[in-house]
Amino acid sequence: MSSENYRFETKLLHNQHKVDPVTGAVSVPIQHASTFHQFDLESFGKYDYARSGNPTREALEDVIAELEGGTRGFAFSSGMAAISTAFLLLSSGDHIVITEDVYGGTYRMVTEVLTRFGIEHTFVDMTDLNLVKAAIKPNTKAFYVETPSNPLLKVTDIKAITSLAKEMNAITYVDNTFLTPEYQRPLELGADVVLHSATKFLSGHSDVVAGLAVVIDEELGRRLYSLQNSFGAILGVQDAWLVLRGIKTLHVRLEQSQKSAIKLAEFLETHPLIEKVYYPGLKNHPQHELQKSQSKGPGAVLSFDFTNEQALQVFLSNVKIPVFAVSLGAVESILSYPAKMSHAAMPQAEREKRGIKNSLIRLSVGLENPDDLINDFSQALHQVNEKLLVLQQGE
Repeated sequence: MSSENYRFETKLLHNQHKVDPVTGAVSVPIQHASTFHQFDLESFGKYDYARSGNPTREALEDVIAELEGGTRGFAFSSGMAAISTAFLLLSSGDHIVITEDVYGGTYRMVTEVLTRFGIEHTFVDMTDLNLVKAAIKPNTKAFYVETPSNPLLKVTDIKAITSLAKEMNAITYVDNTFLTPEYQRPLELGADVVLHSATKFLSGHSDVVAGLAVVIDEELGRRLYSLQNSFGAILGVQDAWLVLRGIKTLHVRLEQSQKSAIKLAEFLETHPLIEKVYYPGLKNHPQHELQKSQSKGPGAVLSFDFTNEQALQVFLSNVKIPVFAVSLGAVESILSYPAKMSHAAMPQAEREKRGIKNSLIRLSVGLENPDDLINDFSQALHQVNEKLLVLQQGE
């Protein structure tokens, strides 16, 4: 059986870099060389300088391209390096239509950096196709989709956006960090560039910072390679190896985390201290059916609103199992506070306009027993309730 016919979880392990052809090693060798000897003056070898190409980094680039169904992959020093370099496909005078509740680092790049180079933008709620159409200008050259979005887990119809983009010869970027190619394949839905913070689910162990990009069009791939080589924000070989190792267990990690996330979302949804739960795996999520139609699962990230900011503070002071930190997609559950972490670069007025309240918290569910997490959340919520009762009596 050809590896092309393998199911996804088999491809994670059995791909073109399964075995080193020279030694038979079942782990990709780490090649530290910064430069490569050339044996012929008239014809250089495949590798010359490690910024332009390195066999360890190339193995990761090949693997992610195969998993996403693309023709070429690119490994960068961070998710933002991947996003920023991909944005350089645009030129001065171009306009981007972009998901409104996008990751704070992307928001900062678009509003503070691209604007200096004459690249315009319009943020829009991409769940409403009419609003997307209304945001289009004669100079619109790209659509940037984050789905599910961060941190409100809104789901955008990828196929509808890419169809719209193709009508006007614009490119579509899709940030696929939350779902990975395990659950969502944007290139198959018409996207041109898929982006990842590989720091998150792909590597999965809170021990590496990395970014990936994949394209399906070979000419676009040549352009992006030229930018990667020129800009130089490449992934180091040790980090490339760590991401390759993490990818091997992606299926079992994400499957378990998603099962637990569904259980936690259902628990939080019924708790009186929680005002709202944002998770496309819940049937009352406005894009629940869309999520089911364009992906294999809702993923392992959810957000929830407390009744007020004080309740959130008491909860965070008493919850014990999750780490309270920036990032997501790791083996350990991570609680994050978007207002001061992932979206700190977004002014408060802009956050509030998008519905990102100061009482909102994001949870990336790890590999702990879900009942232990629920018990931990229950005791922390009980402490919130006790605190609120004391305050009410004091009044």
